[in-house]
Amino acid sequence: MFYYLFEYLDKAYDLPGAGVFHYLSFRAAMAVFFSLLISMIFGKSLINKLRSLQVGETVRDLGLKGQVEKQGTPTMGGIIILAAILIPTLLFAKLDNIYIILMLISTVWLGAIGFIDDYIKVFRKNKEGLAGKFKIVGQVGLGLIIGITMYMSDDMVIREKLDQDEINKNLVEQQITGDNCKKSSNDIFKQESEKSFKTTIPFVKHNQFNYSWLLKWMGDGYEKYTWLIFIPMVILIITAVSNGANLTDGLDGLATSTSAVIGATLGLLAWVSGNFIFADYLNIMYIPNAGELAIFISAFVGATIGFLWYNSYPAQVFMGDTGSLALGGIIAVFAIIIRKELLIPLVAGVFLVENLSVIMQVTYFKFTKKKYGEGRRIFLMSPLHHHFQKKGYHEAKIVQRFFIVAIMLAVLTIVTLKLR
Repeated sequence: MFYYLFEYLDKAYDLPGAGVFHYLSFRAAMAVFFSLLISMIFGKSLINKLRSLQVGETVRDLGLKGQVEKQGTPTMGGIIILAAILIPTLLFAKLDNIYIILMLISTVWLGAIGFIDDYIKVFRKNKEGLAGKFKIVGQVGLGLIIGITMYMSDDMVIREKLDQDEINKNLVEQQITGDNCKKSSNDIFKQESEKSFKTTIPFVKHNQFNYSWLLKWMGDGYEKYTWLIFIPMVILIITAVSNGANLTDGLDGLATSTSAVIGATLGLLAWVSGNFIFADYLNIMYIPNAGELAIFISAFVGATIGFLWYNSYPAQVFMGDTGSLALGGIIAVFAIIIRKELLIPLVAGVFLVENLSVIMQVTYFKFTKKKYGEGRRIFLMSPLHHHFQKKGYHEAKIVQRFFIVAIMLAVLTIVTLKLR
């Protein structure tokens, strides 16, 4: 909103300083600042309100150290995160940008599903919350919205890079005509944008993978059936990452801190992908208008860090499914629309491992029970962070070490831009 207001004031009245809102870096910085401010100020008020409503966490006795002390801690704190993401984005982003629109829809959509789940647990006194099948339906619904929009929207395109001979030809023409202007995107990338199912794949030359390649066996015209692979892939990623974040949210500050690292990494990838100079230098896919996502992801990082003010050990509030489902879904959708979804196993490796630990534990337990008549376990408890709790590690130490691992994975993700 501020962008349009100050753009009008700049053009109509030549207001001094109004032009600063044209700078993406300024608006991203303001988004971080306001999200931190909202988290800390609104957070305190919400926590007090939740306490007055007796919206406390009901903790199941899993035999974990320090578990009993968490009984009654206010939950549904994910509302703080949602507010700290949505308000700065609405204030500082270009709201006609298709990428921003999709991220706002994703945030509200999954936040609403998580809120319903928490509401049933807290106010209906149903420990099971929203039935799992309804959560899956909601996640699949969002996947359909994202997948179909990417398939049909003419605003979600990429621009292929010209070959070196064409680039040199453009530069020579500039010299002949005496044009000393800076290099533009038209000098490096094709002038026409194109619909494409290409995405980024790490550690491979040219760094690109096209989903349609999987259908070459169908013969001529196979490209028009690519949606049969792409849309289910989008649904799978959103569901997996959203649930992964939900499973990770088991210790004070764990899901919040790792999400902040993942968000910052994806924000950097969006920035370079939406800037033709960086895209040229790094020889990566150029996605016009994707740079605007820096505003949203700045608010996301600010919201998660701000939430740590109250969520770090010992937590004064839990985010609940309102926050965890939204965090995972936001990360998944963001990675998909900047065409970096195949980097998720690396950048969101903590979520992946937490997911896998549960799958492995349940599968092995069922297999051994069927084979030996008695279920056996791989881990002392799953998800993985509970395994380390059972081994006697302090909760704060586990969170700090997972956070360090998340940073290491983030560095490796950024390195893939050049390591191929």
